[in-house]
Amino acid sequence: MTADRSAARRYDQPAAYQSLPGGPLDPDRGFYAGVASADRTLTQEFEIPIRSGQAWEVKAGSIVRIHAVQGPQVGDLNLWNLHNPREHFWAARTRQLQRASMTTYDRFWSTLPYLRPMATVIGDSLADHPDAEVIHDLLGTRCDPYVNRMLSGEDFDRHCHSNLTRAVLDHGLTEADIHDVLNVFQFAGLNEKREYFMDTCPTQPGDFFEFFAEIDLLCALSTCPGGDLSRHMWGPEAASTQEQLEHCHPLGVQVFSVAEDALGGWTQPEPAAYRGHGGRHGLELRYP
Repeated sequence: MTADRSAARRYDQPAAYQSLPGGPLDPDRGFYAGVASADRTLTQEFEIPIRSGQAWEVKAGSIVRIHAVQGPQVGDLNLWNLHNPREHFWAARTRQLQRASMTTYDRFWSTLPYLRPMATVIGDSLADHPDAEVIHDLLGTRCDPYVNRMLSGEDFDRHCHSNLTRAVLDHGLTEADIHDVLNVFQFAGLNEKREYFMDTCPTQPGDFFEFFAEIDLLCALSTCPGGDLSRHMWGPEAASTQEQLEHCHPLGVQVFSVAEDALGGWTQPEPAAYRGHGGRHGLELRYP
């Protein structure tokens, strides 16, 4: 029987990547809820101005909170292993193992050959928002001056790729180390034509997204030059960079240490256990 190709389809197939109960894709929610509610001590606090970026170090076992300060604003987030930048956040694999938009109890997974949780989301004030399934976007990546030049014919060096690049220079990294991001607070998804769209960020002052650092991290965050993304950045209806500026706001960052008793039994995740030669073609590869 031939399928009716004009009929609308709904896809209810189970996730391809699954672990057994209690496995790496089934974190101990009781533990992370306890961490989120435990006594905490503020160890770092700063504000990232509009159209800029900042990098900062975080110790394993700490909580990082990103929050809206004055109004809606998207932030582009990168994560690295503080001691080995070859290990960094892997957005594509995280998208497969978790979902297309991150929320509470989802984990940031690292690149091969390490493949471990770098951080776990423990708080999301937008988790109950009507559009929660398309907020904190993993489908897209950072805006960059190369695409901007291609689409608009103009040069602009305050895109998130540029902001993140400048932010990490003092930490010994370069433009080549910038990778696909989590778009924190970003409202984005695929429209009926399966095209990538972005819409107005719904955050209000006080909204937050926070994660628990599973390993020592170097974090970098850019305040997107499109601000709340309520104006088109490219195309015939695009707003100028000056018009977009009216929709830009800073983002706040706080880092907390957590009471020791809340971390009882927790240990940092080890790199991937695979040690066979099959996938390495018999080569003795060396990694830090």
